[in-house]
Amino acid sequence: MRFMVLVKADKNSEAGVLPDKKILTEMGKFNDELVKAGVMLAGEALQSSAKGVRVKFAKGKRTVIDGPFSEAKELVAGFWLWQVRSKEEAIEWLKRAPFEDTEVEIRQVFEAEDFGPEFTPELREQEERQRAEIAKKAAKK
Repeated sequence: MRFMVLVKADKNSEAGVLPDKKILTEMGKFNDELVKAGVMLAGEALQSSAKGVRVKFAKGKRTVIDGPFSEAKELVAGFWLWQVRSKEEAIEWLKRAPFEDTEVEIRQVFEAEDFGPEFTPELREQEERQRAEIAKKAAKK
């Protein structure tokens, strides 16, 4: 099972305050544990919403809205993508993270079989081709 672990933004991350060496070191150690255990598939920190945009889709129109966005607690400051056996395992890993005074959300990622018969063999093949192409391009970098 794959889970996306979403680290919520706060006033500091939205103000562009960078983590100090202590936090970076602790997070590096935690990420090493995740990698060694085969749990971590990806993980990144995100720039503040001031450097982002939203695109609103409504009635055939696309409207671009520049950041920053209000309600920092509703924004994401970073994420991991984890491969674990269960939501409970993801929770146990997350409890070991070196966080203080923040909120982190765990969301399960859909797998092909979750979409049922609407996800036809042709659509599955298309997704597999896309994943293979992504992996091939990532390997070249």
